[in-house]
Amino acid sequence: MSPDIPVEVVYQENFAEIYDDVYRSHRDYAGEAERIRRLVRERRPTAVSLLDVACGTGEHLVHLSKEFEVQGVDLAEPMLRAAAAKLGADVVHRGDMRDLGLGRRFDAVSCLFSSIAYLGGVDELRAATRSMAAHLVPGGVMVVEPWILREDWNGGDLVQASFTSGTTKVSRMGRWYTVNGRSRVEMHYLVADPSAEPATAVRHFVNQQDLALFSREEYEAAVTGAGCTVEYLPDGYADRGVFVGVRQT
Repeated sequence: MSPDIPVEVVYQENFAEIYDDVYRSHRDYAGEAERIRRLVRERRPTAVSLLDVACGTGEHLVHLSKEFEVQGVDLAEPMLRAAAAKLGADVVHRGDMRDLGLGRRFDAVSCLFSSIAYLGGVDELRAATRSMAAHLVPGGVMVVEPWILREDWNGGDLVQASFTSGTTKVSRMGRWYTVNGRSRVEMHYLVADPSAEPATAVRHFVNQQDLALFSREEYEAAVTGAGCTVEYLPDGYADRGVFVGVRQT
């Protein structure tokens, strides 16, 4: 089943421009990058290169670039522009995880922040893991952060939070619910910026995301089907764990 809300629609300009303000306040990007570094080094001590798939604004890559020669790909142009401003236009590229074609291989490939769940279904999950594995050298390491596992999905919830970055204040409130067997995340944002023109000093927009609910078994089958070993590590990285694969040939 294809997502009702394509990723290019999710990450439009209004969301991309506040993305870092929101997520820097409750994601430990430096700590997560360090965990990725350890996961890779434990399995491939000589690793020097890393590709981040669905790299978003490039915040993980900023930290990972201290350890690796990095490249990033994403589908959403506003996110790519933000990443290029941090890392350089030669580092980030527009690409679809289901059909990557960068013409080179890496020691490690990551897909973080549950971006894998924007895929339409199991067939696309398999295509994406095959595509990522094809960009690994033999012995290279794949790290995938899943969305909530289907067996752990509670059907939805109401959520709210507020964030401050400099003079900009962001409040969001919304709900998670289930639509056609997928999770729908619908968030209402209020953004207050006292430096903006009066007409836009306080603005509102709605961001909706349509995320697949894959099972642990489906993730593991996709990674092994791509020619990699697989481990699921539920602890030690964010709150959803990670799947770690090593390409065999």
